[in-house]
Amino acid sequence: MARTVGIGHQDFETVRKKNNFYIDKTEFIREWWDSDDAVTLIARPRRFGKTLNMSMLEKFFSAEHAGKGNLFEGLAIWSYENFRNIQGKFPVIFISFANVKETTFAQARESICRIIQEVYDRHADLLGTDLLTENEKAEYRAVSPVMNDSTASVALRKMSDYLSRRYGRKTIILLDEYDTPLQEAYINGFWQELMSFMRSLLNSTFKTNPYLERAVMTGITRVSKESIFSDLNNLEVVTTTSKKYADKFGFTEKEVLQALKEYGMTDREKEVKKWYDGFSFGDITDIYNPWSIINYLDKKTAAPYWANTSSNSLIGKLIQEGNIQIKESFEQLLDGQTITAELDEQIVYAQLDHDESAIWSLLLASGYLAVNSIRTTVSEYGTWRQLYELRLTNFEVKIMFHNMVRSWFAPAAGDYNLFIKAFLSGDVETMNTYMNRVAGRIFSYFDVGNGSEGHEEPERFYHGFVLGLIVELIDRYEIKSNRESGFGRYDVILRPRNSNDHAAILEFKLFDARNEDSLEDTVQRALLQIEQKGYATELLEAGIPEENIRKYGFAFQGKKVLIGEGNQEHS
Repeated sequence: MARTVGIGHQDFETVRKKNNFYIDKTEFIREWWDSDDAVTLIARPRRFGKTLNMSMLEKFFSAEHAGKGNLFEGLAIWSYENFRNIQGKFPVIFISFANVKETTFAQARESICRIIQEVYDRHADLLGTDLLTENEKAEYRAVSPVMNDSTASVALRKMSDYLSRRYGRKTIILLDEYDTPLQEAYINGFWQELMSFMRSLLNSTFKTNPYLERAVMTGITRVSKESIFSDLNNLEVVTTTSKKYADKFGFTEKEVLQALKEYGMTDREKEVKKWYDGFSFGDITDIYNPWSIINYLDKKTAAPYWANTSSNSLIGKLIQEGNIQIKESFEQLLDGQTITAELDEQIVYAQLDHDESAIWSLLLASGYLAVNSIRTTVSEYGTWRQLYELRLTNFEVKIMFHNMVRSWFAPAAGDYNLFIKAFLSGDVETMNTYMNRVAGRIFSYFDVGNGSEGHEEPERFYHGFVLGLIVELIDRYEIKSNRESGFGRYDVILRPRNSNDHAAILEFKLFDARNEDSLEDTVQRALLQIEQKGYATELLEAGIPEENIRKYGFAFQGKKVLIGEGNQEHS
């Protein structure tokens, strides 16, 4: 009989006692313990079993759970006698920053301090023992949500000391989702303040702590050592490209196939693979995200379960406000192609606003991109580079990005849809009407600058607009932008997938007040460039007749747009 699929359980004991669906990851206990690393940071995308694995570590090692070996009976770890002998033998501090999502530094700091206070409250009986001196008892009582920085920075170190005295062993510390408050701090503008506070806390807890047995931290990203881990030279970092623990977070294909068999769904293998496969950790490919698989087993229908568990606000902001190169690369990804980028798996938040590689690094760490291959190059001068070939992870992620792009145009959704309808029918007058309404409503969302009218930078808008075209017309058109064709570069070309549809070339131009009297002149300059540069060459060589190629010039002056069509006698 198939086990019950329990949604959202992150406590190992609950899952085991209820006999919920569970894939055995207890080999992680042995591998981590045998590695003997002092402090391990494991970076994995959200909803990949990090919290459940941390709960598993706590239940296995914590002296508070001594005698609960039955939770592990029948699992891989229980086959090792030496590990059965250390179950429940260590003091353990287990905390999570997963819910620290406040929008100001003061609130985030208070939440972190409250989490630390809760640890102290759980062990408040220490105040009634002689394990602590009177001074230490006074310091103990000073721990609160509003404690000063000095008290906060050493609080976890001191608690590991107190627990070590009680149990006669050094303390294991488990910190889950350490980077959640840091991401919120970046989005809400208090990164520097929180980084300084967190650096002191982490250094005292994990570096200058003689009472630490060993520790594990989890998160989505590896935040740059220079910004937050500057003093932690004892850190073992496990990223998505590391071979260590590669199959301990997420489900392997073998595990997924076994799950489908348990629930009588072996006929769904192709659908599940299309939607949820595609992650790779280290040298193991075909990793599936657990959240979607569990929901699929429960609901027996495919949907973007994992992609819908987060607002994706940071990712959306970075792409929407990103430069032209970022949008062009994103166009390739949405079109099912790969991009090649030089990455640094240390996420430097300060670089996200201007460094393209930092954005791709964050997308990779977050699970939205997967690595096809890694290539190392060394120039004759000794310059060393590591290039990553990246793709969208799977169909679920593609749907999530399609929905994200659609959300950009939500304030003008009606007008945008009518523009698309007019575009497909070749109605230039109606295209002009609705394009101006769209631009007026959402132009500023693409961070186009604050210059005076005529000196703004609409490139980010119209490259965002092209992403919208890709999402809405992907079934009817292959859409490319800024590619070589003929003797120059066009802005956008739409090549029909069906011979009954017209092809289209879109050339974007900014009004030049020095050389042009009106937007009509700008439109003509765009149309002239299409002809002079031979932008239709690629379409003609593909066998599309000249009369089936529509050519549009888009002229921008601030938020005002004028669209004109060339070769109108053929339309």
